[in-house]
Amino acid sequence: YGKLLIAFSYELSKLEGLVASPEKPLSDLGRLSYRSYWSWVLLEILKNACGSLSIKDLSAMTSITQTDIISTLQSMNMVKYWKGQHVICVTPKNVEQLVSSEQYKRPRFILEGSAIKWTPKKYNPRPGPSRHSRSQYLAG
Repeated sequence: YGKLLIAFSYELSKLEGLVASPEKPLSDLGRLSYRSYWSWVLLEILKNACGSLSIKDLSAMTSITQTDIISTLQSMNMVKYWKGQHVICVTPKNVEQLVSSEQYKRPRFILEGSAIKWTPKKYNPRPGPSRHSRSQYLAG
């Protein structure tokens, strides 16, 4: 159920309008789980993409940080560093080969993000000084 929870956290991030990343450092198993999820999400988008997409576009679509997208695409040999920036270098044939490979693993459970009925709470900090002074926390 790990990938389902990962997917759920990213769907909540989308609803909040945030870009998210897991807390680092990741364990070996955590890195494997997240990388597998990220690979699947990115390949699903690239498989159906028409035209060009930037890493920034992918981040906005998925709520995955640009750093995590770059490292995932690098692990699939789909990004190059050119003229000071990372560029996605992929053809439909590359995507098809990866989708049919062992590296591409469709999660057992697919979360339908549109089925989540939740509205993020808006936090408004109170204006003015805090009710508690800093010295109250320092006094033992």
